Amino acid sequence: MALKNLNKLYLIGFSVVLLMGCENKQGPLVLELNKGWSFKAADDQQWAATEVPGTVHTDLLNLGLIKDPFYRLNEHQLQWIDKKDWVYRSTFDVTEKILAQDFIALNFEGLDTYAQVRLNDSLILESDNMFRRFTLPVKTLLKPQNNTLEILFESPIKKGIEKFDALGYSIPMSGNDLAKIGQVEGQKEVSIFTRKAGYHFGWDWGPRLVTSGIWRPITLEAWSAVKIQDVFIRQTIQEDKAQLTAQLEIVATESADNHSAQAEILVDGKVVQTKRVALNSGVNNLEIPFVINDPELWWPNGLGDQYLYEVSVRISQGQSTDQKTQKVGLRTLELIREPDNFGTSFYFKVNGIPVFMKGTNYIPQDPFLTRPTSDHYKFLLESARDAHMNMIRIWGGGIYELDEFYALCDEYGLLVWQDFMFACAVYPGDPEFLDNVKQEAIDNVKRLRNHTSIALWCGNNE
Repeated sequence: MALKNLNKLYLIGFSVVLLMGCENKQGPLVLELNKGWSFKAADDQQWAATEVPGTVHTDLLNLGLIKDPFYRLNEHQLQWIDKKDWVYRSTFDVTEKILAQDFIALNFEGLDTYAQVRLNDSLILESDNMFRRFTLPVKTLLKPQNNTLEILFESPIKKGIEKFDALGYSIPMSGNDLAKIGQVEGQKEVSIFTRKAGYHFGWDWGPRLVTSGIWRPITLEAWSAVKIQDVFIRQTIQEDKAQLTAQLEIVATESADNHSAQAEILVDGKVVQTKRVALNSGVNNLEIPFVINDPELWWPNGLGDQYLYEVSVRISQGQSTDQKTQKVGLRTLELIREPDNFGTSFYFKVNGIPVFMKGTNYIPQDPFLTRPTSDHYKFLLESARDAHMNMIRIWGGGIYELDEFYALCDEYGLLVWQDFMFACAVYPGDPEFLDNVKQEAIDNVKRLRNHTSIALWCGNNE
């Protein structure tokens, strides 16, 4: 009897091994690079431990090297920080499993602002926009152990002065660049030349603390065969059904002939559409339609529930697979501009119903952007919901917020009026500046456009 049971266990175990072998599919491998960082002023010799994400000011404050910037007039004593260059450095190891993948990239979610990035002494990026994201192929530069990632942050004031002097004349501003407090050479107002949060240079509600640093995460990502680069869910709502289209950007390392790749759409965990697709090496743009019958609609706070469908897109080729999941609310939203007794109307309809918008203007929660926690975000937006607000306007002198902010707005029924990051100034119009802004807009619109809460993109603050 014992031998029979042992044989049964052996057969079951053998079957499990076979099944595991058949299902040997994997998505991208991700290594977070937020540990083991140190920093220093570029002209110093001594390195000090630091936190990433973070800022130069918070790092100095945590080490006790500067006084509290928000106490009395300490702000004036800290204006030397933005005149220096700063260096951040980390070392990391990479597993053989990662190194064996077809494609390996470093993802930079936010570098503030003038950054030169070197991996193992090779220059891989020069960035000049804190609002942009970068994905860089690095497979050929990696080794199993002791990879060194070093980021030089050049002084935003010195870089701004270079651009100011090159222009040859002043551009009108509204006085929010507090160059006098900043002890800037000739009191030159240089903030408009740098794609950086405007309030860093001082505002009527906050101090001038022009910081630098790795303000959003860095990851190493490795994958083989296929990867979903972007998903955009378009929707058309009718009374008894919602017709949706998943617009996909799929990256393939090699061509998949004869429709050997498979794309699937899942709604709340159930497969609702399957399509065989042929992929070419490089970026592939696909559209996959699907339907949700008798849809539950998403409503702003106070008008109904905020039902969110979980929509997943899965792509498989051979033993490789990738999947992206997004919460999607189904709703129509119109901005009504029609002649009226006063000129032209300006109001929103949601699901065909005119809505009186009640809300607030949102500025960054802390001058140092890495200090607010998830609890801070949740408390703030819950408070807006509980105060019967239904719209939040994100101010153009701050930042495009974290994904978490918009996910909470989706959940709480708070529509978002989203400014692009321009405020109270005339900006340069040269091709280099405009191209930088164009890429910034593409990055952030693609990142945020699936959020149900996004109601309107506005060109600037004032």
